[in-house]
Amino acid sequence: MPTPDRRTLLCYAAAGIATSLVAPRLFAQEKATEALKSLTGAVAPIGKAERADRLARAQTAMQAAGIDALLIEPGASLIYYSGIRWHRSERLTAAVIPASGAPLIVCPFFEKPSIDESLAIPAEVRVWQEHESPYAPIADFLTTKGLAKGRIGIEETVRYFAVDGLHAALPAATLVKDPVTRAIRMRKTAAEIALMQAAADVTMAAYRWTYPQVKPGMTPADIGALMSAATKQLGGKVEFNLILLGEAAAYPHGSGKPQAVRAGEVVLMDCGCTVEDYQSDISRTFVHGAAPTAQQRKVWNDVSQGQMIAIEAARLGVPAGSVDDAVRRWYETQGYGPGYALPGLSHRTGHGIGMEGHEPVNLVHGETTKLDVGMCFSNEPGLYLPGVMGVRMEDCFHMTPQGPAWFSKPPVSIEEPIG
Repeated sequence: MPTPDRRTLLCYAAAGIATSLVAPRLFAQEKATEALKSLTGAVAPIGKAERADRLARAQTAMQAAGIDALLIEPGASLIYYSGIRWHRSERLTAAVIPASGAPLIVCPFFEKPSIDESLAIPAEVRVWQEHESPYAPIADFLTTKGLAKGRIGIEETVRYFAVDGLHAALPAATLVKDPVTRAIRMRKTAAEIALMQAAADVTMAAYRWTYPQVKPGMTPADIGALMSAATKQLGGKVEFNLILLGEAAAYPHGSGKPQAVRAGEVVLMDCGCTVEDYQSDISRTFVHGAAPTAQQRKVWNDVSQGQMIAIEAARLGVPAGSVDDAVRRWYETQGYGPGYALPGLSHRTGHGIGMEGHEPVNLVHGETTKLDVGMCFSNEPGLYLPGVMGVRMEDCFHMTPQGPAWFSKPPVSIEEPIG
């Protein structure tokens, strides 16, 4: 690592961190290990009954939609259905889920032992050798089932070469967009909600531990190291820690300019973790080392009000886009916008979340999908003033039969920014 400069060393000493060249990340890990205990020891992973129910629901939906089989590549959807945790490469590994009967797993011959380690459902596994086509076992499987001329749903993240290869192997089949997987993954079960709650609890506990340790002169990497160490010690898998300081907070996904914590400037933290495949996504903004200015307080309060407007607008049966519209209408009365213009809210009010940090559907203007029980969203109507500052508070919620319920509760004031 680079040798710390004199200013950095002085900051470390003032914080009681070190009088020698101690790596901030190593120190953060040691300190978190001493102070924190895992919150996820009793968490129940997705079990066999839950996966069997997923397949049953998918097959029922396939039959209703006239879909004979689904093609799924490695990623969240493959884990969702089969438990298989695998990477994508030029060598095809895939699942074929028929509208009835057990799925087929296709993989390279030499990868089968690794694939078998995480396979969590009854399935037929066929392999292909390096000199063979991976599409031949798929074509044979579907032909044997009388589906050579069937309608095959392609999960939305499947790569083109896989679609092209399947089409060449089954030229009489009709390949269509998968109408099933997104719809059932969008509506989380109680088991999934519980895992998302655990992830949110880990992230909030990590915030509470990290917040009082932020010191003048710290960089985004320093703060991120604290947050990462806490998240790991609390039992979560770190997904991201985006730390924006001062003017950089005006740009939702950051700036490449050097940043350091300075008294009186905002600190924006956007952090998330995974617990048993399910994610959290929580943002907090605070002013470090000084009383907030009138402008900082107003923008913070406006974002807080934006969150409340969004949660009030999130009602069962309303179009997802109407939540974004409600927030934006109020922001315009406060002089922001109009629409997505700056200064104002330049991104959607929220996104779907679950096994992936960003999933369909979004709380964005024009989205007509209606809110339903089990859907999960972020609520993050940030406000950004280019060249000056930005504020984002982000908490996720899920839809219940009674309406929206928070995974993490928003902070109540700029003086108590973590909650």
